[in-house]
Amino acid sequence: MAHMTPGNPTRADANRRRILDVALAELLRDPDASMDQIARAAGVVRRTVYGHFPNREALVGTLVDQAVEAVAAAQAVSREGVDDPAEELTRSVLATWEIADRYRLLVALAQRSVTVQGIRERLAPVREAAVALLRRGLDEGAFTSPLPAPALSYVHEQTLFALMEAVNDGLLPAAEAGRSAAVTMLMGAGVPTDTATALVVNMASKQTSEQT
Repeated sequence: MAHMTPGNPTRADANRRRILDVALAELLRDPDASMDQIARAAGVVRRTVYGHFPNREALVGTLVDQAVEAVAAAQAVSREGVDDPAEELTRSVLATWEIADRYRLLVALAQRSVTVQGIRERLAPVREAAVALLRRGLDEGAFTSPLPAPALSYVHEQTLFALMEAVNDGLLPAAEAGRSAAVTMLMGAGVPTDTATALVVNMASKQTSEQT
């Protein structure tokens, strides 16, 4: 068996990370980007890309899994130690927008390489947490809606996808999108506009302070 030097695994890992980073950018630019395009953009030969990913579906699947994991992790961290449902929802939306590229990838691929149903299945843990939050908010009176929690969660999820598309199409400034999305989600859960706006401004300011 050939001897593997200590540097090889690190170099291979670095190549894999670079391919994934470049693939993310390329697929956001062109959801139909080929393995050849991704290899050229990454500055490697096709064989290197195929050495890490046997086909385009495997590469795209890895990116989608990473995107879902990033969304789930960001939302979980944002909710730690928060008891108020409205604050929890606000922090969750703002956290999602912090990793907007990953979420935009899900939007860009939804009707192409990965089916809508496939993405919905991958997002199941995120959706379950959202339903639990909305159900608690409805039970406690923090939210009001004619919809039960699972249906309201579906509306929220589709709203996020739609707002990402609005940013992609230049209809909503990216710098304002996170706060606008959070206010929209709160209003969709029955929180009055003034209350929702004040809460989002407060939470966004806290988020900025925590990052500095």
